[in-house]
Amino acid sequence: MFETFVLRTRLIRAGLLPALASAALFVAAAVAQAQFGAPATTQVHDASALRPPVGARVALVEFADMQCPDCANAYPLMREAEAKYHIPLVYHDFPLPMHNWSFQAAVNARWFGLKNKKLQDDYRSYIFSNQRAIETPAALTQFTQKFAQSHGLSFPFAVDPQGHLAAAVKADFALGQRIGIEHTPTIWVVTSGAKTAPFIEVLDRSRLFQMLDQAIASTRGR
Repeated sequence: MFETFVLRTRLIRAGLLPALASAALFVAAAVAQAQFGAPATTQVHDASALRPPVGARVALVEFADMQCPDCANAYPLMREAEAKYHIPLVYHDFPLPMHNWSFQAAVNARWFGLKNKKLQDDYRSYIFSNQRAIETPAALTQFTQKFAQSHGLSFPFAVDPQGHLAAAVKADFALGQRIGIEHTPTIWVVTSGAKTAPFIEVLDRSRLFQMLDQAIASTRGR
């Protein structure tokens, strides 16, 4: 099931919408409420980010929260599609304010990403697969240290002393807000120069490979 939330209206009523980039947004659980149920198609307000990276004709764009159960369900499929079709998976962090460790997990993933992208992707997979066992930030730290040690790394106590990684996570969140994200995960198949719509939201993941086949066929020869 999709983890949805009502955020924009609550932010407006609370007078917090101009402060989306502030750290308070990520800890103010009162401004957002998790709900469960399949969402309608996302109303896209800013589609500028819904396109493949330079040089790619087809890609997947995903906004996810590492503490979201359905994001954990979706992520292995996203990586499978990335490998099967040799297309980019453009992953954006969208940590929901009511979750007590998802923001830090996103920061941690970016620290591993400073080493290489595969390590970052593998860390996300590891956290998603152990998500049910991680109940507190302290538990997240223990799992993260274990993952780092298994890859011959020492995870630092101060993972982001300058705040650059946190800023990048917040930038992803703000981007999601500009687009109009209302649930996690939100996933699109995006194309460049296609004969059909340049982006299509994936609401039924059982049809993902079919959607990718169609997207690739629509861009063939472009």
